Amino acid sequence: MASLTKNPNVNKWVEEMVALTKPDKIVWIDGSDEQLDELRKEALSTGEMIELNQEKLPGCLYHRTKVNDVARVEDRTFICSRSEEDAGPTNNWCDPKEMYAKLTPMYDGVMKGRTMYVIPYSMGPIGSPLAKVGVELTDSIYVVLNMDIMTRVGVKAFENLGDTSDDFVRGLHSKADIDPEKRYIVHFPEDNTIWSINSGYGGNVLLGKKCFALRIASFQGKNEGWMAEHMLILGIQKPNGDIKYVTAAFPSACGKTNLAMLIPPESYTKKGYKVTTVGDDIAWLKQGEDGRLYAINPENGFFGVAPGTNVKSNFNALESTKKNTIFTNVAINNDDMTVWWEGLDKNPPENATEWKGAKVNGKEYTAEGNKLAHPNSRFTAPAINCPCISPEFNNPKGVPISAIVFGGRRAKTAPLVYQSFDWQHGTFVGSIMASETTAAAAGAVGVVRRDPMAMLPFCGYHMGDYWAHWLEMGKKLGDKAPLIFNVNWFRTDDEGHFIWPGFGDNMRVLEWIIDRCEGKADAVETAIGYEPKPEDINIEGLESDGITLDVIKGLLDVDKALWKTEAVGIREFYGKFGAKLPKEMTEELDKLEARLG
Repeated sequence: MASLTKNPNVNKWVEEMVALTKPDKIVWIDGSDEQLDELRKEALSTGEMIELNQEKLPGCLYHRTKVNDVARVEDRTFICSRSEEDAGPTNNWCDPKEMYAKLTPMYDGVMKGRTMYVIPYSMGPIGSPLAKVGVELTDSIYVVLNMDIMTRVGVKAFENLGDTSDDFVRGLHSKADIDPEKRYIVHFPEDNTIWSINSGYGGNVLLGKKCFALRIASFQGKNEGWMAEHMLILGIQKPNGDIKYVTAAFPSACGKTNLAMLIPPESYTKKGYKVTTVGDDIAWLKQGEDGRLYAINPENGFFGVAPGTNVKSNFNALESTKKNTIFTNVAINNDDMTVWWEGLDKNPPENATEWKGAKVNGKEYTAEGNKLAHPNSRFTAPAINCPCISPEFNNPKGVPISAIVFGGRRAKTAPLVYQSFDWQHGTFVGSIMASETTAAAAGAVGVVRRDPMAMLPFCGYHMGDYWAHWLEMGKKLGDKAPLIFNVNWFRTDDEGHFIWPGFGDNMRVLEWIIDRCEGKADAVETAIGYEPKPEDINIEGLESDGITLDVIKGLLDVDKALWKTEAVGIREFYGKFGAKLPKEMTEELDKLEARLG
């Protein structure tokens, strides 16, 4: 099949990779429904995909990965910058020459007997000045069909590239033998290149996702003066119709998707408040012509964790999966060919196929402590399915950001919400982000895990340079910079129960954040930042949850002894970054310690 572009840079690279991998056949993905339907049929005929109930779940398909291939593999993920120092202490590094020498023989002839699919795709709306182009070569139909949901795929993706530009990300993927000992997910930032081999799991093979949209894009952003961040984007529409946009970064298991698709409490919806979703995972941020910071969601779909998603925890995410969705490693209800996972409801199907493919009685199977769905099982759903998707979702200019919110899971240290003193202090607040391990995570409970800006596994270069880039962006934005906040929905009482109700009620905290952005709310200065006056958090209707003004006072309490211990942990963490740690970060830590007395 002939190339879809006249661009010599694309065509030359594809020819080189064809010569290396030696596929029997080459198919360029043009993005047409006809072509994608043919591929779906082929995947169903080979068993790579299973068709679900087309009346109850129209357009939905099921896929099962190999048992040894169910999650991202951080120990097999490399940043191969030319200088080891540029990768920094938080990434695995290997010399690019050495890595190419190791992987090239693995790719040699790897697609013999297979078809190579050439997938041109746009990260971001077609024609957006913030969008970027990628081309992924793969031998997996699963990858083609998922990339079609997650990105804007096909000939139109080349519009932004044009006939001469070399600014596209080159992605090479092969399932090979799905051998975990030879599994590599490798980024060459200076070459705009990603190589992935021996995996078929989405997080390792949908190369537009974390590989391009964060690891490569964060490096591009540093060099080109913009930011690629692990952040949701939401719009808060007030009763007067005014909309403010907020981005937020949280480590995993801290309610990120939930906040992105928040449903406000009834008392708010009655007044006319609305929340819309621009993005649930990644934000690309660039200064606009008016000097403000604008964000786009580079993705076109949601790659969500299924277990725990239900009508109560995240109605909008669940609704998003009702059509044209690909489910991976969940359970199948054999009676009606629908899907099930832990936390969906309390009725596991009796006649079930568990995620590894065994037919079981789901009620008995789960009663014995077994899981029907893999804990990291996924849905890939088109964003357009989301009931609260923002009308601005495809706006090529993006949306103007008023506030940036950081957060983590802390039992006692961090208060419900506080605001940084300024952008530099806000960068410090993002850099010290942390969560305490829960029983669900492997290892000890209550251990503090630092995850700056929720970017630790996704920053494509040295984290010290990354913070310096944040400081640089702040100088560029000046007084037009968004305000920076930190939230913690996870304060616990002495019995370990969460105090704040969370979920939709997080709207009450967002309301104060927006009021601060508009200069309408007061704040109290504390050692760690500005906090709301307790009476400025709206608790109307929370009496039944036991939330009183005194409880809010407790949730806003700053325990200086705990923060002094925290400061020691921060200093130790900063030690990792050596001479690359911006002096401003140390200054902010010194100031914090001085304020704690």
